Amino acid sequence: MNVVASAIPDVLVIEPRVFEDDRGFFLESYQQERYLRAGVPPVTVQDNHSGSRRGVLRGLHYQVREPQGKLVSAVVGEVFDVAVDLRRSSATFGRWAGVVLSARRHNQVWVPPGFAHGFLVLTDWAEVVYKVTAPYRPDLERTLAWNDPRVGVAWPATDAAGPVLSAKDARGLTLDQAELFD
Repeated sequence: MNVVASAIPDVLVIEPRVFEDDRGFFLESYQQERYLRAGVPPVTVQDNHSGSRRGVLRGLHYQVREPQGKLVSAVVGEVFDVAVDLRRSSATFGRWAGVVLSARRHNQVWVPPGFAHGFLVLTDWAEVVYKVTAPYRPDLERTLAWNDPRVGVAWPATDAAGPVLSAKDARGLTLDQAELFD
């Protein structure tokens, strides 16, 4: 597999080795020893799978006190996946990294604990799967505003109405208001 640092060195883009022939393809979507060598800790606590239509923006989510690291893949369609560094002590605090995840390319992104995470669906339909390092705790979940001007994520254009958001995501807090990590 090929591992590349994103705009934030802790956020890794992973391109697994894909074996293709006239029958289709095969890849190892996770192999603990290899991922550990690449800097990704064990991520087998919980698997999540979501499906969304074009223009849906999910996030930017994070979990305080029991932060989750996430290994994220698009298994159908394409999404623009974003990680925002919420670690005050980090040299990249408040910065974001984005990557297009594609079922066709089979690429992945590692989002470490201490980051907010979200994605925007770029195709008519997309399904995203991700492994996490800590169980989901709704009482600890927080949402960073997807459009916080201080963070300045350069989301791809959607239709004139803008992205489709859940009520929770529409109420996300700005970096100045959000509960952060040390």
